[in-house]
Amino acid sequence: MKLTLKIWRQKNAQDKGAIVDYPIDGIEPDMSFLEMLDVLNEQLINKGDEPVAFDHDCREGICGMCSLFINGEAHGPDRGVTTCQLHMRMFKDGDTIFIEPFRAKAFPVIKDLVVDRSSFDRIQHAGGFISVNTSGNTIDANTIPINKDDADKSFDAAACIGCGACVATCKNSSAMLFVSAKVSQYALLPQGKVEAADRVLNMVHQMDLEGFGNCTNTGACEVECPKGISLENIARMNREYLVASLKG
Repeated sequence: MKLTLKIWRQKNAQDKGAIVDYPIDGIEPDMSFLEMLDVLNEQLINKGDEPVAFDHDCREGICGMCSLFINGEAHGPDRGVTTCQLHMRMFKDGDTIFIEPFRAKAFPVIKDLVVDRSSFDRIQHAGGFISVNTSGNTIDANTIPINKDDADKSFDAAACIGCGACVATCKNSSAMLFVSAKVSQYALLPQGKVEAADRVLNMVHQMDLEGFGNCTNTGACEVECPKGISLENIARMNREYLVASLKG
């Protein structure tokens, strides 16, 4: 395939940045999107030009590093996949593809397509854990019976990989889907009940401090989430927050 790539280039956080055009040829439909960018970077390096900086790690849809805004959609036109799982067969010969970083005040651009998502880490540090010492004190999994429906919902929430697609696609740059998934995976299990009130209050407080917006209730986050995290988690987090606030 022959394509025209319009890629956001930005030297550093202080640079204004701009869209730069890159024609590219010989792209196979079975290539992944990141492999296509690898081909482009190889060509740029051979010409003595600066390669395009972009995040990636596992390339298996697990780590959430490869977060790109492609043709106005987080992770591109496919559904239920991350950028590294997106294949070039989703595009046609002659297409023009816009590639930008995730845009949010809380996700400042580091360089080109790489953004700083450490705000997510700080939210998790605020409460996304249990303080029970399980090291060397492991207990048989069947010791505490857990309702299967609760266990399934907890696992579904824990599938969140923290890529930030929910933030990038939201008009308000809200992180509520991410935060609610992290709150829910513990709130649904007995191990997370002990610190439930402090957890939700602290994580929501940190989310606000980071500069994320409020929920728009449009549901775009769930649609473009590569792991299909449900909006039900936001409703659960709101209930947990209300109860915790009333408890004082």
